Amino acid sequence: MKTIQTLKDVLTMSGRCLLLSKRNPDTILTSIIAPILTMLLFAYVIGGAMQTGETSYVNFIVPGIILQCLGQCAATTAIAVCSDIKSGIMERFCTMPVKRSSILNGHVREAFIRNMVTALLILLVAFLIGFRPEADLLGWCAALLIISLYILTLSWISVYFGMIANSPEGAGSFSILAIALPCISSGFVPIDTMPKALQIFAEYQPITPVIDSLRALLLNESLKTCTLLSAILWCTVLLLLFYILSVRAFKKKSNH
Repeated sequence: MKTIQTLKDVLTMSGRCLLLSKRNPDTILTSIIAPILTMLLFAYVIGGAMQTGETSYVNFIVPGIILQCLGQCAATTAIAVCSDIKSGIMERFCTMPVKRSSILNGHVREAFIRNMVTALLILLVAFLIGFRPEADLLGWCAALLIISLYILTLSWISVYFGMIANSPEGAGSFSILAIALPCISSGFVPIDTMPKALQIFAEYQPITPVIDSLRALLLNESLKTCTLLSAILWCTVLLLLFYILSVRAFKKKSNH
């Protein structure tokens, strides 16, 4: 019974967050309009100057565009969490007969749904302008699982920064890093075309194995086991770390 009640509370909280998102023009901008414009910008404005070997530039950049746009969307979650704290509504929820865990999980579930829609929208737009994936069913399933894991990781990072931010305006500032990291990776240009110092950073930062895994799965290319394991390990470690930090920050806030 407790598990069923917890699930009901999570559904209620995430439903509330979804309603607030639909009424927020910034959410529509970051989740729908910005990803479309980003895809078109890189494909038509920048793509002509890029050399990616035998792979077309549209095929090459799709994983990087997905991760960069998910980074843009992460700010929405952080701002929503911080706004709930500053308005006092989160404190009010803590006094109500709902599972406290459902409060943060509601934000995470809403972020997962919204960001997954964004990722699928990018894939649709990419397909319309020339993206031609060659993945089989297993490849698509694996790619979607990696995207899902990345979204969950980014969502808990967003929740944590929303918890510790001093204002809603500052809560989303961390997303600058989530937007910038795909640019200094294999997302938009081959790593071997970068200056040596950037090559070293791009090779070992957490975004690169995620992008390389997605690209290999979607294009049905050879995928090194170490690359896939690195992507999963990076996401899992960061997910667990920021989940723990978020729960601790929430307990600290709710006990005041």
